[in-house]
Amino acid sequence: MGQRRTRVRFAPSPTGPLHMGGVRTALYNYLYAKQHGGDFILRIEDTDSHRFVPGAEEYIIEALRWCGIVPDEGVDADGKVVETASARHPHAPYRQSQRRGIYRRYAEELVEKGCAYYAFDTAQELEAARGVAEAGGGTFIYNQLSRGKLRNSLTLPEAETQRLLAETTDWTIRFKMPEDTLVEMDDLIRGHIEVNTATLDDKVLWKRADELPTYHLANIVDDHLMEISEVIRGEEWLPSLPLHYLLYKAFGWEDTMPRFAHLSLLLKPVGNGKLSKRDGDKMGFPVFPLRWTNAEGETSRGYREDGYFPEAFVNMLAMLGWNPGDDREMFTLDELIAAFSLDKVQKAGAKFNPEKAKWYNKEYLRLKSDEELATLFVPVLKAQGIEVTGCFESPVCCNFETKSFSLNYVKNVVALTKMRATFVPDFWEIARCLFEAPESYNEKDAAKFWKEENYSLAYQAADFLCAFEGEFTPEGIGAPLEEYIRSREWPMGKVMNCLRLALTGASSGLGITDIVATIGKDELRARMEKIGNALGK
Repeated sequence: MGQRRTRVRFAPSPTGPLHMGGVRTALYNYLYAKQHGGDFILRIEDTDSHRFVPGAEEYIIEALRWCGIVPDEGVDADGKVVETASARHPHAPYRQSQRRGIYRRYAEELVEKGCAYYAFDTAQELEAARGVAEAGGGTFIYNQLSRGKLRNSLTLPEAETQRLLAETTDWTIRFKMPEDTLVEMDDLIRGHIEVNTATLDDKVLWKRADELPTYHLANIVDDHLMEISEVIRGEEWLPSLPLHYLLYKAFGWEDTMPRFAHLSLLLKPVGNGKLSKRDGDKMGFPVFPLRWTNAEGETSRGYREDGYFPEAFVNMLAMLGWNPGDDREMFTLDELIAAFSLDKVQKAGAKFNPEKAKWYNKEYLRLKSDEELATLFVPVLKAQGIEVTGCFESPVCCNFETKSFSLNYVKNVVALTKMRATFVPDFWEIARCLFEAPESYNEKDAAKFWKEENYSLAYQAADFLCAFEGEFTPEGIGAPLEEYIRSREWPMGKVMNCLRLALTGASSGLGITDIVATIGKDELRARMEKIGNALGK
């Protein structure tokens, strides 16, 4: 028998937006598959008809696409089967609701083998049994101790069982948990695990009411039929692992059972507990990859819409619970594929740090070329009424009266300010003064620095710059301007703060020589006149 091909799957339920923890699970599956030359499958587990949310499946697909996590098999936004040259397998369809016809026969196969049974208990009967147990100080569990006292095919005559199967629809098929059996399991992250079946309940596998399986049956059957080699999923499924082991054994599929790995949770930034939307709302950061609007019209923030680069988001997620074994923090997707391994995934939960997420975006912004950042900045400028013309080969030009600037001018602005920015929209906040004169002046700064004697000095310094005939760059004008002010024994701070107030409307911001060299002499003179008229000369 040849070596088994690596095939992993990400199998979300379309019950709402995809949490960033879910994206991390998809990412780890993808990295594992690609590192081993295998296939990454996207399967939609939509068997929970009561919790189905319209638009959630499309959201999942779009979120993974934005992250660059592309399935080899699965469904795209149009519902078509994804097939690549490396993965053409007869496993479609990839929505469990479209596979509903296959699950009943597998459930009934278990009944025939004595590994499952029909249960006819109504919701009211189960609630009554729960009340009796709680009244006695216990907890009701449908298991080896209680199933002999309930309405099921184990306690009812065969004729009554057949009548109920034929005449009613309010019944299920439950797994018959073996009595007092030690289940020994191995997890690729958590090691060897042992659980006694005395602590487990008889889970529902299939429901006659909607003719749909539960997660437990559907994922086992689909993983088997789709030849899944490893199941990499969140730790919330760890308590279900004994049942899944026993289902593989009941079907006789032990030899093809996948290996399991259970990932730890993403934790709140402060304290323990699973990271939730409420934490994001409270602390001002998104927990979803894309913006999401629910049925009530409430909108949740998304990393994409908040200005994060997908590669920064993916890099940040990869490092939440995985350590490459050295001090590296920056990885491209290809580098992650090469470095990733499950033995370096931590067992403990990973605490999310929103400031670290920003740090990643800042680092990726700095790695981008000035041309790419300028192109990304153009829509932000247009939204502010700024016109951008030409191409990168066009001359650098600017017209402050018409608010028209060349693309090369925008590139120069980006190059000047990129070390200060975390997100592309930050360029506007940082460099607004390089596109338009201030409409107002900070009252506190004006009261402190805009005094009559200071204006005259600042105006003379501006005149010096306008008459300067040397290289008109930040480096070219910096030293001569400082020498001009110091040689006259003027107060450097007062003069420079007056100049900055005239140029930006406040006493803080970009360096004066950076601003002046960028906007040019004519605009410098115009702004000095403007502030003099506004605040007095």
